[in-house]
Amino acid sequence: MDPAHYFNAQPAVPDVRRPLAVVLDGQERALETSAGIFSPDGVDKGTAVLLAEVPDPAPVGDLLDIGCGWGPIALTMALRSPGATVHAVDVNERSLDLTAANARRLGLANVRTALPDDVPGEVRFATIWSNPPIRIGKQALHELLLRWLPRLAEGGEAWLVVQKNLGSDSLQHWLAEELGGTYDVARAATSKGFRLLRVTRGSA
Repeated sequence: MDPAHYFNAQPAVPDVRRPLAVVLDGQERALETSAGIFSPDGVDKGTAVLLAEVPDPAPVGDLLDIGCGWGPIALTMALRSPGATVHAVDVNERSLDLTAANARRLGLANVRTALPDDVPGEVRFATIWSNPPIRIGKQALHELLLRWLPRLAEGGEAWLVVQKNLGSDSLQHWLAEELGGTYDVARAATSKGFRLLRVTRGSA
């Protein structure tokens, strides 16, 4: 499938739902998936590295998954932090529908799916997890990250997984320069060809 499909609000390929069995938060989960989204057949390698390496998200407050797909990151956040509200954001409306459906399957009432413009502007996030869409291009990626990372709450952390050969090190340096002195940008781990970057917001 042309990866451009999953960057569109309405994928051109038919929406045919099918079962998906995956392990999330240490247990096998019976979910559903479809074509026209990112990694429709399971948890992709980058997301698997992220979920294996990150510490638990904040137990309360607002959490964010940038680019939710069928929901592996948002669902894991919701499972690990049932007292928090998880905002699952995507430009692909089919992805939002699948994430919402999968949250219902798991009985997770703390997941909120939304298009980027529909997330209330006053919300600040205690934790952000993302496997950001590197293939949308550098400029669009930079705009995406600068839209969301400044919305970290004081003391909040963002965790980004980026393939090493797709510019993870240059992205780390760029983020440090763009976000400025109240943020700490560090390489937290390297695994299976991916870098895990941690962005921490300090006090202003």
